[in-house]
Amino acid sequence: MAHLALSTVRRWAQTPVALRIAVVYVAARATTTIFLLIAASLSTSFSRFGADAGLEDFILGWDAQWYWLVAESGYPTELPRTETGDVAENAWAFMPVFAFAAKAVGFLFGSWGVGALLISLAAGYLACLALHRLLRDRIGASAALWAVVFFAAGPIAAMFQVGYAETLFLLLLFLALDATIRHEYGRLYLLIPVMAFTRPGILAFALYLGLHGVVRWFRRKQEPLSGREITHIVALGALATAAGFAWQLIAGVVTGDPGAYLATELAWRRHWIVGGVDGFLPFEGWVQASQFWFALWGMPQWWGPVALVLLVAAAAVTLLRSPQVRALGGDLRLWSASYLLYLLAVFFPQSSTFRLLLPLSPLWGAVAVPRSRWWRVGVVALCLLGQWLWIYHVYALGSTFWQVP
Repeated sequence: MAHLALSTVRRWAQTPVALRIAVVYVAARATTTIFLLIAASLSTSFSRFGADAGLEDFILGWDAQWYWLVAESGYPTELPRTETGDVAENAWAFMPVFAFAAKAVGFLFGSWGVGALLISLAAGYLACLALHRLLRDRIGASAALWAVVFFAAGPIAAMFQVGYAETLFLLLLFLALDATIRHEYGRLYLLIPVMAFTRPGILAFALYLGLHGVVRWFRRKQEPLSGREITHIVALGALATAAGFAWQLIAGVVTGDPGAYLATELAWRRHWIVGGVDGFLPFEGWVQASQFWFALWGMPQWWGPVALVLLVAAAAVTLLRSPQVRALGGDLRLWSASYLLYLLAVFFPQSSTFRLLLPLSPLWGAVAVPRSRWWRVGVVALCLLGQWLWIYHVYALGSTFWQVP
């Protein structure tokens, strides 16, 4: 029996990495499908999906409807308004790449939803391959494979199987991070514009490129930095910054309202802020949200900002001092810090917070560093538990704005 087990382990170790990741990915997707089917069976008339919900309803649910609307109707030239005259929720909040890619693929099957599902699934598998490549030289092939397991089966793994742009963006992000770390900057000229029009977040990458360049400059004696590389880093940082603001410019030109994009994004925030939102102020969202949530939980509002400061400090200490995180290398820590700072500056934390943390997925590598089998199996169990709870609340029970995935 022991010989058979050892033989199985050896065969698994000798299997090509792409095939091993495929096995992991298929098993993870099968598990998620079971969770979604159970959620569908538990859906009632009180859920937005109704008592007869099915997988197709979930695939096309929530924000997937907006991507479908973009693919079918494009973007409004006149911003819709609420009864109070404020800009209402509209398609300008959603980037075009995923929407139209799903339409192109779906054309072959006569269904946008099928195209969206296939892109999410395929991009998810390729993202797993890219994540493994990103991590293997830093934490070893075995730990990198475990990081892929955590990623594929994580609490927000339903995103691999619904009409959201998340997995496509993650694939592009992992490829871009890998190119930057390997100093293969030429690939970024293609990746950056596509990322910018797939999902918000390219400004975080612009910040990361700037920090990457600064670090390389100070380390130029230990690691040579050529004039050509300096030119690439500066040019790519400028490209990422310009691409990050391009969608705002496009929305302003098409609608005739320079503030169209920001007003559209703030339309969702009005659900949370009593008295409405006057405008956008960087970092204000987290302060407002911390007060909102602590009041909702029956605690003093002033505890919220205090907890926020402690949370930011804990994140900073983790990125700077944790041996497991340090094992990932400086670039992945710089990216994590850049993206967290970006979220802190622009986001209002609410039900979508966990989904918006997906670009931090390279940090699964830090979770995979401990070699204890019990630890790794325990993490998988927690991932699956978190995944079920998330699916149950946003799909089986999902009905209001605070249950949007």
